[in-house]
Amino acid sequence: MPASHDAMSTNPTSPFTSWRGDHVGLRVPDFDTAAAWYTGTLDFRLIRTMALGEKTLAFLAPAFDDSFRIELIAGPGCAPRPAYDQLIDTHAVAGWHHLCLRVEDVDAAIGELKRRDVRIVSEPRDAPGLALRFAFFSDPWGNLIELTQPLLNITAIN
Repeated sequence: MPASHDAMSTNPTSPFTSWRGDHVGLRVPDFDTAAAWYTGTLDFRLIRTMALGEKTLAFLAPAFDDSFRIELIAGPGCAPRPAYDQLIDTHAVAGWHHLCLRVEDVDAAIGELKRRDVRIVSEPRDAPGLALRFAFFSDPWGNLIELTQPLLNITAIN
């Protein structure tokens, strides 16, 4: 078993102190279908688009957050990902695994996603070692999205 890694404090002497999370890029085969799914199903907002040869690049932001975006890279030449039904099955593929969004209530968010016929890959569960409650779902192209909330919020309610 790998050694545990304790959280490190910030490093103000790093030459990379200006680095911040900005966006994640997702490859999809068709811009119109993907933009419609992300805006219609997840309530993301289409911020801007740009043609790049046969492809379209687009930035989408969550309903009420301008600090994080998804960049859709849409167009021909996109090989499909597997459509996972179980989270454990997703661990067999190397490389990018998922993007994560923090929410106030994982259970409520998953309930709404189910009402919108979104594929749920992992039902909500607690990870006490990480102090998180989490769940996973996927877009129609197999891109995994995790939802997390601090576990402290759940214990404060119970």
